[in-house]
Amino acid sequence: MSGVKIALDTNIAIAVLNDAQGAGEWVRRFQEIYLPVPVVGELIFGALNSQRPQENLARVQELIIRCIVLETKASTASLYAHIRLQLKHKGKPIPENDLWIAALCLEHNIPLATEDAHFLEVQGLSVERR
Repeated sequence: MSGVKIALDTNIAIAVLNDAQGAGEWVRRFQEIYLPVPVVGELIFGALNSQRPQENLARVQELIIRCIVLETKASTASLYAHIRLQLKHKGKPIPENDLWIAALCLEHNIPLATEDAHFLEVQGLSVERR
């Protein structure tokens, strides 16, 4: 399936960087590609923590330049809190950064490309699995 816009979770962004299993080709079918700011942080950390930090950081920076970065604001924090509470009540917590990623995607009404099934627990979040 392809559409106009998509936000990339970290696992999809890494797959794109490595062109694993045709991820780059899959993502290029979208007109607008977004990176939630927690994904940017995770990608930079991964590059800096790698065996080839300079090379990997350059690759991450190239991806960031080609995408639109979704940044947080007070309204994002409110969505984050509501999502976190909803998932707590369901007994289905998800990792902290993933709460922020979900909040940003909901706030901007952008589907999220991810391999993580726990995002399916977030009410109203459109999830794309490749």
